[in-house]
Amino acid sequence: MKKAIFFIMAILFLPIVHAAEEDCGLTNLATCIPQKFFEFILTIINAPLQPFLTLTKNLLSEPVNIEVFISLWAIIIYILSIFYGLFLIFAGFNFMISGYSAEKRERAKEWLRNIILMMLFVQASYYLYSILIELSSSMTAGILDMIDQKFFLLTVDNLTNFGLQIILAIPYLLTLLLTVILLSLRYLLVSTGVIFFPIGLFFYFIPPLQSYGKLVINVLLIVMFLPFIQSLMLLAASKVIELPTFQDYKIVIMVSAFFLINLSMVLLMFFAIAKAAMGVIKSDAGKTVALLAK
Repeated sequence: MKKAIFFIMAILFLPIVHAAEEDCGLTNLATCIPQKFFEFILTIINAPLQPFLTLTKNLLSEPVNIEVFISLWAIIIYILSIFYGLFLIFAGFNFMISGYSAEKRERAKEWLRNIILMMLFVQASYYLYSILIELSSSMTAGILDMIDQKFFLLTVDNLTNFGLQIILAIPYLLTLLLTVILLSLRYLLVSTGVIFFPIGLFFYFIPPLQSYGKLVINVLLIVMFLPFIQSLMLLAASKVIELPTFQDYKIVIMVSAFFLINLSMVLLMFFAIAKAAMGVIKSDAGKTVALLAK
């Protein structure tokens, strides 16, 4: 039993002794060995954090792949394009029967203008969506590059910070796991959003259905640019940690930052849907549906 304990201790302290031989001298041996021991402990703790941190960064900054849904996008475009001719005929018919009514002629012109814009935006929706994704990704990556990558790892700064990091290491890992799950859901929403984006644009240019188009577009834009807002939160947290008051509470700031990221994802999604839904209810189409339901 004693031999087994000695063997385990030898394995644990071998890297420390080796490091001490390289970096520690006789003059600082008393402080250097404990420092190396703490660093060794944090290296073990940081090991399971690294995959989650890498995945989090990739989910935040890497462009979402939408090519897998290009076939479905093409089918949606084909179905929507069937209505172009019908809308053009409808606009032309309204213009012909408008007579001397300036209001009716203006309404017919508005319909024609909306149909032309609809055709242009719907047909180019895939490329517009790709540009927006690239813009969001570039902006987010630029912010994340301003953050020291050591900010996300547990470090040996002082005894207080080390103790808090040991205590809060598990909550930090669980918070990162939740962040990865939510960001993965966001990735899936943005990826499939390329199918719904042309539908939203199609509805937006039809006056009775405009509120439904706003609902789709607003939700997709918020989900798309959410990582940029979250990267700003992480940048702010990394700057807060530089203040003398908060230097001893790094792990608390990190856990709080990722908690706010998770909370913002849920709240902003809810806000976007609630706001757009209120617009739908207040619209003429929404009122008509409500009357029919009664």
